[in-house]
Amino acid sequence: MKIIHYDEVELEPVTAEGAEKAQIRWLIAQKDGAPTFAMRMFEIEPGGHTPHHQHKWEHEVYCLSGKGALVTDRGEMAFGADDAIFVDPDILHSFKNTGNETLKFLCLIPHEKPIIKKALNPFADEEANNC
Repeated sequence: MKIIHYDEVELEPVTAEGAEKAQIRWLIAQKDGAPTFAMRMFEIEPGGHTPHHQHKWEHEVYCLSGKGALVTDRGEMAFGADDAIFVDPDILHSFKNTGNETLKFLCLIPHEKPIIKKALNPFADEEANNC
């Protein structure tokens, strides 16, 4: 288990080609023992954006503060604080800050190579007699 305030997690630049004024905090990741998903917090300065990219997995996003746009080949979709966003797998996408303050959002993704943990449930591999 882990409980940590977000500002105790290192804020790192997004170094992928095409990113501008974008930073990331890996709040929960495999290094913390999370076997399946990572929780990341992005901070994008005004005028900044993440790289335009695609991949086989979806994104679940929750906007904490600021104003932004999800940019896809279908156009731009505006979002702001307290909006939840689902990005389909294999869609070209990026996030850009359209406001005057830092855009902050949580982005959850599956690990490319999940860790297989042994089940703690004693009935996980067999029937539990209708229990």
